Amino acid sequence: MKRNKLLLHGFFLMLVLVGMYADASAQDSLHYQLEKQIRGNWIDANVDNLGNYYLLSKDNQLKKINNRGDSVGVFNEVRRYGKLHAIDVNNPLKTLLYYRNFSTIVVLDRFMNTVNTIDLRKQKIFQVSAIAQSYDNQIWIFDEQNNQLKKIGEDGTVLMETLDFRLLFEEVPSPVKIIDQGGFVYLYDPEKGMYVFDIYGAFKTKLTYLGLADVNVIGKTMTGIDQDKLLFFTFGTLQENRYPLPSSGEKPVPKYILQKEVLYLLREDGLLKYVY
Repeated sequence: MKRNKLLLHGFFLMLVLVGMYADASAQDSLHYQLEKQIRGNWIDANVDNLGNYYLLSKDNQLKKINNRGDSVGVFNEVRRYGKLHAIDVNNPLKTLLYYRNFSTIVVLDRFMNTVNTIDLRKQKIFQVSAIAQSYDNQIWIFDEQNNQLKKIGEDGTVLMETLDFRLLFEEVPSPVKIIDQGGFVYLYDPEKGMYVFDIYGAFKTKLTYLGLADVNVIGKTMTGIDQDKLLFFTFGTLQENRYPLPSSGEKPVPKYILQKEVLYLLREDGLLKYVY
């Protein structure tokens, strides 16, 4: 009887250990499934929250394709203001093209027609490191010359600005990415970390995650590429997970785009869509 109890105890212990190992393995990996590939020699790309693709060719043609693969519109004047620095597609009805060298933002409608051009130099703003669409359909910019986060309207008028960052921080960040998500504004500097503000420009906190690429915020989770790992950090719970990336067939991958349960890889031969 005693021997049977020992065997039974050992059996249950083995089940617990197997379960723990299975849980740990699940946390250490994601199951990626290739769902789609859009072939082409794209040098940049982005995807909005409706699944529309924005693909920039080597010939400087910006094409918008919907999630069924149909062409929605084409913008052919990409090089008019020099080299395109960033494509912001947070609002599917409005695309922002940012030309850093000319401090100019071009606003396109959902069919890729030009509806507005904002020359920031007319507002005495000459050095902007990053831009983003705001929750209220305005535009966030980081003015490097004055070290301020500013919100501007479509005519370039400054609607709101923070204090000079030199008064707020010992080390002044130079953000390469601005994200407006869930009532907060996130500024990411790969050398100093993630700075979090509320939508009124009040500083809330800082996260010291350095050297991340393709940073995004999905709901309450910050994501980014940390060398060969996909990083998830959840605000509030402070939970952190790192997962291996899918094999890309080439290194380094020019760009990753992460959305909820979807990962896009931009390669020389096209844009790959993985679900996980």
